[in-house]
Amino acid sequence: MKLVVLPGDGIGPETMAVTVEVLKAVSEKFSLGLSLDHDVAGHESLKKYGATVTPELLAKVQAADGMMLGPMSTYEFKDESRGEINPSKFFRKSLDLFANIRPARTYTGLPVRLGEFDLVVVRENTEGFYADRNMESGGSEMLVTPDVVVSLRRITRLCCERIARSAFELAMTRKKHVTIVHKANVLRIADGMFIDICHQVGREFPEVTIDDFIVDAMMAHVVRAPARFDVIVTTNMFGDILSDLTAELSGSLGLGGSINAGAQHAMGQAAHGSAPDIAGQNIANPFSLILSAGMLMSWFGQRKALPAFVRAHAVMEQVLADCIAAHECTRDVGGKLGTRETGVAFLKRLDQYPA
Repeated sequence: MKLVVLPGDGIGPETMAVTVEVLKAVSEKFSLGLSLDHDVAGHESLKKYGATVTPELLAKVQAADGMMLGPMSTYEFKDESRGEINPSKFFRKSLDLFANIRPARTYTGLPVRLGEFDLVVVRENTEGFYADRNMESGGSEMLVTPDVVVSLRRITRLCCERIARSAFELAMTRKKHVTIVHKANVLRIADGMFIDICHQVGREFPEVTIDDFIVDAMMAHVVRAPARFDVIVTTNMFGDILSDLTAELSGSLGLGGSINAGAQHAMGQAAHGSAPDIAGQNIANPFSLILSAGMLMSWFGQRKALPAFVRAHAVMEQVLADCIAAHECTRDVGGKLGTRETGVAFLKRLDQYPA
């Protein structure tokens, strides 16, 4: 498996350095034959090449089997004409990574605020309220007058169908329960279509229980009883907000692993941002990026029918849980270790597991 590795901005280089060491150890233990091709995007690329991402980098990623993207300072990139392109958006759009998969679960060793739970948010990734993903040319926010802005939201049958299928296929490997989250009481046409298409796809999976919630009510239900949910499928912006909430309920946004997956490509990416205020202090939690790397291994293993990659992901998740239970982790999740030291502890525990 050939991976392109982009460390990112802020805490990205620190957390990616730990993740790379984990990937090397996992590759050796499970004979995965990982090949890591290191490159740059974001601020480092802007300095070197005059753009946060380049056509050459895209071609390299397209030729690889997957990529790991470190946290990026996306809010600072505002003018694409000056090369300030949001790398995360760029790769999601250029590679058609339509499914953002974000698990959230509780861990032994962390305070359980709302009882134990294990759920996954399946978020549509390529349209919705995101102004940079709606139009062929330009954005979908329009300044009508100095005091009036109109923002458009695009919802298409194709994107609804494929994100729904991703959710139901995932549910078949879990507790066979899909929850559709929407705002159809207000967005009657768009979210009405989204609900209808989810139910149409769901009829192909008769073993799966289906329910649905309006998004604001869903927030209340999740913070009251997250254990009642398994796979949650929703549109782009709702999924972005909801997955941050569920990650935080698990103990920390630093435990929010995620992949962005399409038909041919996938990208592992921590759910959190670049946190420039703590960059370089050796206190950032590397677990989100490690979890994302594990998910990328599993995606590749399932797609290529290579069980060693799926096994590697399972062991990585168990080692991470063991580290949290033993408080061998950063302070945000109950430990006292730095970023690098957390990586060392992870590798020591990984070494104890059979291949």
